[in-house]
Amino acid sequence: MVQATKVEIHEFGDATPQVGSTEIPPNVVHVWKRSLHSAQAVVDACYELLSPEERERAARYRVERARCDYILTRSALRSLAAGYLRKTPQDLSFRYSEFGKPSLDGRSDLRFNVSHTEGQALLAFAREREIGVDVEQIRPALDARQLAERFFSVHERRSLESLSGDALYAAFFRCWTRKEAYVKARGSGLSLPLHQFDVSIAAADPQALLATRPDASEASRWILRDLPVSPGYAAALAAEVAVDC
Repeated sequence: MVQATKVEIHEFGDATPQVGSTEIPPNVVHVWKRSLHSAQAVVDACYELLSPEERERAARYRVERARCDYILTRSALRSLAAGYLRKTPQDLSFRYSEFGKPSLDGRSDLRFNVSHTEGQALLAFAREREIGVDVEQIRPALDARQLAERFFSVHERRSLESLSGDALYAAFFRCWTRKEAYVKARGSGLSLPLHQFDVSIAAADPQALLATRPDASEASRWILRDLPVSPGYAAALAAEVAVDC
C-alpha cells in the first residue's frame, strides 16, 4: 500500500546539530536548511571534517565564496549523515554513480541528496528510497524564455507563455527546480532529456510531476513538490513513493 510522504524541515546552524533520532520512518523525508553565511572561523572548523579528496576539491575553487560554500555544504552532509548512522563525520566515505550521483560507500539504506546556491544549501535524507533536491536563487536578469525554449518541454513552455515580469521568473524557477530535483532523484544525469517529462509551473502544487515519457506509469512512482525556503529562492524535492509491504 502506498504511504503518504511527510517532509520534515530542520535548520542546520553553525554549531554541529545533534540529530534527535537516527531513525527516519519509511514515509518521512528529512530536509535540512543550511545558511551559507558563516564566519571564517566556522568555515575553518568545517574544513577539518573533510576528507583529503574533498580538501583538494575545495582548493580548486578559485573564488573564495564558492570555496566556502562547498566546505560548509560538504561538512553539513558529513555531520548529518554521521548522526543518522551513529558514526563520526570523518568515518564516512562516498562513491559516485556513472552519472555522478553520490551515495555512501558500503552497505546502507540511508539515501541523501544535496543542493546549494548563493547563500543557501538544502540536504535531504530518506531510508530505502531515492530522493533528489534542488534550490536556486531567483535571478530576474536571465533570459527565462530563451532558457525555457532550450530545456523545457512543450507543455511547460506553453504554460509560461502568458506570464511576464516577476510572475514569469517565479514560475520559471519553480519549473527549473522541480525538473532538477526529479533528474537528481533518478540519478540519470544528462541521459534523461529534460523535455521527456512535464512538471507543473503552478505554485504549491502537491504533485508537480505531470507526465513521463515514454513510460507514462513512471510518474506515479514519484512525489514532486516545492520546499519552503527564504524569499528570493525556489526549491523542490523529488522522492520515490514509499510502499508499505
